[in-house]
Amino acid sequence: MRFPTDDRRLTGQQAEDMSPSQLTRSRRRTSTTLTILGLLLGAAGIAILWLAGQEFPFYPPPGIVILLAGVVFVGVAPWPWAPVVGSGLGLFVIVGFLLSGFVSGAGFDNLTGVEGGLRSLGTLVQLVGVALALVSGVVATRSAYRPRPARS
Repeated sequence: MRFPTDDRRLTGQQAEDMSPSQLTRSRRRTSTTLTILGLLLGAAGIAILWLAGQEFPFYPPPGIVILLAGVVFVGVAPWPWAPVVGSGLGLFVIVGFLLSGFVSGAGFDNLTGVEGGLRSLGTLVQLVGVALALVSGVVATRSAYRPRPARS
């Protein structure tokens, strides 16, 4: 997986000393890492739901497999648009949660604790993770396509 090699936080002076293209690459790496983290949190939330007794159509729960495949893709794909795949997966899970909530009430019951505290925790972890992936994947992709300043 492609993770940032420099884990230092940028101070204001360091950011001022960087060229605009270096700063854009740094922001993109951070956003891509947050996209991967969000997808992993989403998969962890599904695992918690599974541990809590949530029934899934087959083993292993498909959401875990899909989100982990997204982690691998976003982490190793060389294309600048790759993080938006993580955003799409995040949106897919959020829409699925809302549909299950409105159609059967199951999603909302899990979130509010009607089905138990562990299911509530799993749903919360899942939703926070995929929301993070949704937002950070868009930011990473946008940073990759931002116009580069002309060199003088």
